[in-house]
Amino acid sequence: MIDYIKGQIVELSPAHAVLEAGEIGYHVNISLITFSELNGQTTAKLYIYEAISEEAHRLFGFLTKDEKALFLLLISVSGVGANTARIILSSLSPAELQNAIISGNVGVLKSVKGIGGKTAERIIVDLKDKVAKVEVSDKQGVPLNNSVKNEAVAALVMLGFAQMPAQKAVNKVYEINSALKVEQIIKQSLKML
Repeated sequence: MIDYIKGQIVELSPAHAVLEAGEIGYHVNISLITFSELNGQTTAKLYIYEAISEEAHRLFGFLTKDEKALFLLLISVSGVGANTARIILSSLSPAELQNAIISGNVGVLKSVKGIGGKTAERIIVDLKDKVAKVEVSDKQGVPLNNSVKNEAVAALVMLGFAQMPAQKAVNKVYEINSALKVEQIIKQSLKML
C-alpha cells in the first residue's frame, strides 16, 4: 500500500496531478483545494488513498493528512464514493466540512453539487462523532482549537447567521487573538457580520 508519493509535478490540472517519483509517473486524482495549493509548485508530497476495483486502480492524493482522514470518513458513509468525497473536499475546506458536520448544518453539505438532503443527513449522522476526533489544521499547519471555534460558529448559526460568513468571522477573530473565550469570540464576530 502506498502511504505517500513525493516527486516532481509533471502535469497539473484541477482534477489530477502527475507526479514523477523514481522515474515513474503517477496519475493522482486531487481536490480543487489541493490543486490550488500545488499551483505554481514544481514538487509535491501527496498522501495517497488507493481505490482498487475490477474496473480500475485509481490513486487519490491529498496535501495534508487531515484532508485524507476526512476523505476516508466520507467514503465510509453508504452512498458516498471516492469521486463524491473528492467533490465534497473540492467544495469545502477540511475545517468547513468538519464544522458543517459537527454543527449538523445540512444546508452547507447540500450546497455541494450532487449531494442531496438524505445524503447530507446520512453524512452528519454517521460522522458527527468521528469527525470531531480529526485534528484539522489551518493553512499554516497550526492546529485549530476546534471546540471553542465550533461552539462560536454553532452559536452564530443558531442566531440566524449563515454558516460560511459565521465561520469566516470566527476564524478572523481567532487569528487575531486565540486566547479568547467562546463568548468573547462570538461578540467580536458579531461586530464583523
